[in-house]
Amino acid sequence: MTMQISRRALMAGAATSLVLAACGQKKQAVVPYEVEEVALSQIADDLAAKKTTAVAVTQAYIDRIKKYDGMLHSVIAIAPDAIAQAEASDKRRAAGKPLGALEGIPILLKDNIDAVGMPTTAGSFALEFNLPKQDAEVVRRIKAAGAIVLGKANLSQFAGWRPAETVLNSSTVGKDARNPYDLARSPGGSSSGGGASTAASLAAANIGSDTTGSIIGPSSFNGIVGMRPTIALVSRTGVVPLSETMDTTGPMARTVRDAAMLLTAMAGSDARDPYTKDSDANKKDYVAGLSTDALKGKRLGVVRDFGGYNDKTQPVFDAALEVMKAQGAELVEIPAGQFPDHRVEQLAIMSYDFHDNFADYMKNAPEAVKVRDVDALVAFNKSDPRESMYDSGLIEYAASRTQGRADPEYAQMRALVKQRTAVEGFDKVFKDFNVTAVVLPTRDVADEMKPNGEKQPNRIPKENAKAPGSGSSIAALAGYPNLNVPMGLVNGLPVGISLIGPAWSEGDLLAMGYAYEQASKMRVAPKAYKVAVSTEQQK
Repeated sequence: MTMQISRRALMAGAATSLVLAACGQKKQAVVPYEVEEVALSQIADDLAAKKTTAVAVTQAYIDRIKKYDGMLHSVIAIAPDAIAQAEASDKRRAAGKPLGALEGIPILLKDNIDAVGMPTTAGSFALEFNLPKQDAEVVRRIKAAGAIVLGKANLSQFAGWRPAETVLNSSTVGKDARNPYDLARSPGGSSSGGGASTAASLAAANIGSDTTGSIIGPSSFNGIVGMRPTIALVSRTGVVPLSETMDTTGPMARTVRDAAMLLTAMAGSDARDPYTKDSDANKKDYVAGLSTDALKGKRLGVVRDFGGYNDKTQPVFDAALEVMKAQGAELVEIPAGQFPDHRVEQLAIMSYDFHDNFADYMKNAPEAVKVRDVDALVAFNKSDPRESMYDSGLIEYAASRTQGRADPEYAQMRALVKQRTAVEGFDKVFKDFNVTAVVLPTRDVADEMKPNGEKQPNRIPKENAKAPGSGSSIAALAGYPNLNVPMGLVNGLPVGISLIGPAWSEGDLLAMGYAYEQASKMRVAPKAYKVAVSTEQQK
């Protein structure tokens, strides 16, 4: 079928030519629209004012993908009906019947999120023919708000749940996504393509997924805004799962307002995802709550003993704290040791979840997809030459959990980490220090990319470390929301500041993040990817 041919062309690095040829056919002349570094909210305003059209905006993003993504590998596929979706949007607007705040806005989806008309591969050739029969719930919701599904973004294979002892930077399907600020650096994982493509203005925004930091890390590495919502403000139905305990989808955008617009459309209860039962009662219009005064009178806990805090990030972090103080925030230093490390339990819970959750998702896959459970996935990876150069240590770890979530250890570990990360961790800090949220450096600067297939230390920890690894992992285990906002550059590479709050505090976090963003203006657009393309063209 056409989409499969187009996808294979993309996989082979054909600069999206086949898909773009199909998408680029225009029935009438389109007045060009410049999208680089233009906020989603500004595009929405320009569409509403009829200064441009959805077709022009969509074509502009397709043209940028065609021009730049050969270097970045951030986009796996363009939706074959992207222009048709845009034409339908323009017709609705002309008739005075726009669907919602996202009318005519092109959005990329991480390629573990189902959208009709495109395979959902999770970055693996095992799911090459996984053509969904219906959209994921989150996709249904953004379409109902008028959004255009532009295509699929690259990712770490199975959201990073693949090799334990060898390097696989991104996915076998999408190749190695690269950081637009430095192509030798990682864009982070697992929403690697979401981070890189958003930073490089290849879409108005992205919907990523996050299990233990897969939105937050790439957002920090790529100088964008990313939000991991409360479990489960947003439905996970129709998303290739890693862990029902920690999985969520969330917005990745260039501004806080844009992230708030997306989250407003995404949030809501879904009968097919029981975790979301309280979502309708807690969701808000997150845009309406944004205010430049949101930091006034807020007490924020400053955490310095997570992995992102070091000699390189300290000056930028301290400067960000000064901005928050100038905006009226009261800062409280939180003593070290409030959050114990739980990586052993975290990996174990994820292995139990993946054992069962993957099989549950695959029950709805087309017959053409032969892999149906983790055992079959291990066998496929060993036998298929496109996959066999990497180990499947984490998948094998999940396969060894033969009882799945029925194993008594699973419930014990879940109860343990929830108690220690939420009740004895964040909840205790919020109460004992009387703070609304905690702030911390999200990550160190992006790592240099290692060659694929290179040996690495086994990723399955045998014992917990003496200090916690990252705030995003602890927040994920607690089920609490986490917002990343750009806080500057270190040696030309972006770093972000995280705000983590209690359950259902997305409105407060976004409002405070907005106040900081507007006062600091620390996002700097990437240039390296454009320089690399220009240099290549001159050869």
